[in-house]
Amino acid sequence: MQVLITHSRIARTRVLHLSVPKLALATVALALLLMLLSGAIYHFVFLKAAREGWPVVSQIVNLIVRDGFAQRDRFMRENLDAMAQKVGDMQAKLVRLELMSERVSGLAGVRADDLKTLRRVDGGGKGGPYVPAREPSLAQLQHVVDHMDERADWQSDLFSISESLLFQTRLAALRVPGQAPVDGPVGSGFGVRSDPITGRSALHSGLDFPNEPGTPILASASGVVLSSNYQGEYGKAVEIDHGNGLVTRYAHAQKVLVQAGQMVKRGQLIAEVGSTGRSTGPHLHFEVLLQGVPQDPARFLAAALAPSPVPPLAAMVRH
Repeated sequence: MQVLITHSRIARTRVLHLSVPKLALATVALALLLMLLSGAIYHFVFLKAAREGWPVVSQIVNLIVRDGFAQRDRFMRENLDAMAQKVGDMQAKLVRLELMSERVSGLAGVRADDLKTLRRVDGGGKGGPYVPAREPSLAQLQHVVDHMDERADWQSDLFSISESLLFQTRLAALRVPGQAPVDGPVGSGFGVRSDPITGRSALHSGLDFPNEPGTPILASASGVVLSSNYQGEYGKAVEIDHGNGLVTRYAHAQKVLVQAGQMVKRGQLIAEVGSTGRSTGPHLHFEVLLQGVPQDPARFLAAALAPSPVPPLAAMVRH
């Protein structure tokens, strides 16, 4: 590219050669110069006009600034409204969670007031801080979120304790003889009766379940097998220790299927009905002993149909 420079005072014309790199460099330099010039004009003219209140320029600057602030405020307000809506939805879900937690803790026998000794909460009641429906502030939303987080932690603790107590209740129920060991009607009950062999009055220390030989005998509760051998008048018998001095005995079996020291679960097959020992026919003689003293098994079997007691929360906290 060639540029011809002529002037009346110059005798000859000058020729200026511009290559592509030089032209690009000149363009960039011109752009930078214009940017610096515009920045200087904005700084020295518009800002000074806004500060000193020039009649026309200050009004234009104020309109531009107000428009920018209005857009920013509108953006923040829209975001705060959306956040407030989400916080409201979370509050509604938390209220439903609290209602469900009350039902579960009621089943477990836990009262929310009992937890006050474990953890202090703000107020201890229901509800939450007031959140305006329109234009909530960021500080208000943060306060609501913090309060909801504390309430969620409280409900989590309540659920954990309720779950633990329900598990303890279930475990205790499994270790109490509550399941009939044989499927069938009861023959002789617990108490004084005429002995079927001698005909004299004698104490019958258990329940008799007459049934066909080979009928399954099931563990009435979970525990550890104490013995599974021939025991004189009881014939082939199984004894299971359920803890706390509670033992069940299954006598006159045709065949025993467990060994001493073995852990068994409620409803597990442990023997088969027979007529071994002092017996007049195939049946199961079922006993429940507490600290070695025979108890009426019918009381335990009937108690299985009633709600199990729940240990108090205070006792659980002590342990």
